Amino acid sequence: MKWQDYYQSHTTTAEEAVKAIKSGDRVVLGHACGEPQLIVDALITRADELDGVEIAHEVPMGKGTYCLPQYEKSFRHNALFSGKPSRQAIKEGRADYTSIFLHELPILFTSGQFPIDVTMVTVSPPDENGKVSLGVSVDYTLQAIKSGKIVIAEVNPNMPVTGEGSLLPVEDIDYFVPVDIPLISQKPPVIGEVERTIGRNIAELIKDGDCLQLGIGAVPDAILSCLEDKKDLGIHSEMISDGVMNLVKSGVINCSRKNYYPGKIVIAFAMGTSEFYKWMDHNPLIEALPVSITNEPYNICKNDNMVAINSALSVDLLGQVAADTLPGIQFSGVGGQVDFVRGANNSKGGRAIIALPATASKGTVSRIVATLAPGQAVTTSRYDVDIVVTEYGVAHLKWKTNRERAQALINIAAPQFRDMLRSDYIRIYGSL
Repeated sequence: MKWQDYYQSHTTTAEEAVKAIKSGDRVVLGHACGEPQLIVDALITRADELDGVEIAHEVPMGKGTYCLPQYEKSFRHNALFSGKPSRQAIKEGRADYTSIFLHELPILFTSGQFPIDVTMVTVSPPDENGKVSLGVSVDYTLQAIKSGKIVIAEVNPNMPVTGEGSLLPVEDIDYFVPVDIPLISQKPPVIGEVERTIGRNIAELIKDGDCLQLGIGAVPDAILSCLEDKKDLGIHSEMISDGVMNLVKSGVINCSRKNYYPGKIVIAFAMGTSEFYKWMDHNPLIEALPVSITNEPYNICKNDNMVAINSALSVDLLGQVAADTLPGIQFSGVGGQVDFVRGANNSKGGRAIIALPATASKGTVSRIVATLAPGQAVTTSRYDVDIVVTEYGVAHLKWKTNRERAQALINIAAPQFRDMLRSDYIRIYGSL
């Protein structure tokens, strides 16, 4: 059968496609801004007909309607990374959280421990060879398609094509639902003076030819805005956003000195504006790949001078990093932080940076703390931590004693909390 005939015969409406989902099924959604929209809405309209459908995915960027209390009997969310739509549901016991490193997700899907009944994704229209692109969400989504018993895809002309690694044949998909709506987007964050200062502090740690991994948000964007005077930077990152596009256009990022996938921006997913997505489309610099490749620490360290830059909610005086929990709240997830910290630590000339504002709650709470709060879990261990940066400076912690670590972290805490932190350290751990 020609691919055109297959595609045509498997094209249907959202309402018809989701009839394939039965009570008790596990449904995995495409990730982040690649999350399908209309077929998820169509699934919610079947709530009265369904019981105990598990909906699993990482970063939630859609409506998350299935997390609302009125759908508790019909749907249960399994968060592989918590977010705004799911935090309260997890806290109230209406949803679950699964702890897993991002690079392990494809392995989970093939392990037999996490069988997938239905995978729902967003793809580009098929090309002349009958292949569609996963565009902004290859990550775990590609393996979820391969492992899903049934695959439903929204076919959206706004989905960019992001390299050979993002492509799959139409025959891997069971139902196609044509849509023409904007992809889920992420507006550039507002960058304040705190973020700019952190950005300047980190920029001093970055050298010409370094290979970078960054996340999303005001601090990563502030860092990128401070790199205009650098040369020949590369990108090997689980994700990128508009800030990377801007530095490519200015010539700062060209990936010319990379060891692993030289000349390519290697990513697993992307989150940004519609302009950014258009820039990505058929861009020969972009290579989107599964997280089993991008986030595997052994692959990350193949790049010399790998610089991993990640965020945190709190750091204690031993150097333990809490990045995904607040007391009693599963705020986000481990994502790729530990993957890239370990990869950068094993890179020749590599550096692993944790960046965070020194305070929260309008300066009334210190993010540098004597001990993590009860109910706040460690994301990156003190044995993995390398460099911590706030707006007050840089603390080099790798291979330092506990006292040296505490002194360095106190020095980059907000000044109004430093005496308290010294007293707390002496009280808990002994002399400083």
